[in-house]
Amino acid sequence: MDVGGWLRNLGLDKYEAAFRENGIDAQVLRHVTAEDLREIGVATVGDRRKLLAAIAELAATSPSTESRPPPSPAERPKAPELAAERRPITVMFCDLVGSTSLAAKLDAEDWRNLVNAYLDEASKAVTGLGGHVLKRLGDGLMALFGYPQAQENDSERAVRAALAIQRALSDLNSRNAAKSAPELSARIGIESGPVVVEATGEVFGDAPNVAARVQAVAQPGAILVTVNVQRQVAGLFVAEEQGARELKGVSEPVQLFRIIRASGGGRRGGARAPNPVRRPRGGIGPARPAMGPGARRRRPTRADRRRTRTRQVAAHRGVPFAVD
Repeated sequence: MDVGGWLRNLGLDKYEAAFRENGIDAQVLRHVTAEDLREIGVATVGDRRKLLAAIAELAATSPSTESRPPPSPAERPKAPELAAERRPITVMFCDLVGSTSLAAKLDAEDWRNLVNAYLDEASKAVTGLGGHVLKRLGDGLMALFGYPQAQENDSERAVRAALAIQRALSDLNSRNAAKSAPELSARIGIESGPVVVEATGEVFGDAPNVAARVQAVAQPGAILVTVNVQRQVAGLFVAEEQGARELKGVSEPVQLFRIIRASGGGRRGGARAPNPVRRPRGGIGPARPAMGPGARRRRPTRADRRRTRTRQVAAHRGVPFAVD
């Protein structure tokens, strides 16, 4: 069978060179998977579905009819609809910083080993906290929390996994220092929201796009989360407010927070504790003086009482507020 002619009959001859360069002939074609198609550059879901449906037809063809030409587009049955499910998930994007310049300084094999060691540690951190590594993206990865198994604390587990990745990367750098290997730095972005997940693992929705954009604006070594995530992990982590940021491809500014560390706090009786949000240096608000031994507390002013009421209302509603 001529694979090039088969692709032309499908109207997908633009992939002929990719099939030829990857050694996909008539014998191999029957065993090609969706993952294989992604790897050789079939980027669009529609094209992958057409190819998979046509490959399934080939697999079902008996030897006596194998020599027949592929059916015309009018005769070809439609690709079966893939099962899809709508669900809320938390998406994490993790990427190395400055990987292009680092790769140029190392032998290709050394760079491959260094990146794979980092990705293995990152994947271990994700799966160790119940996450699912959807795909590795060169020197980064995309992970889901809430798929295939949803839990109540998906956002919390995603943030803890992000902290674990940064710790693992620090340990890896320490081990590699003796080998004169370059120091690696990663940035991480996390977003939560409703998506549609297909049986193949394809994810559709705003959350993956926003998480990728958040990761792109993070500083080296930083973990940035959106306000959607921050609301769900209030009281569990020390966070620094970053303000609202314009993200490419996102219609409205997104409020971002930088995760500093786990707070050691928790929630009682299912209630969300006030979140220890720190203002960055130069933030608004007076500092509280420390109370030394024997110091006498001053009488609260009207402004003090008004600030106290504001904090109480914010805590009751589960809204993060900045500590003066």
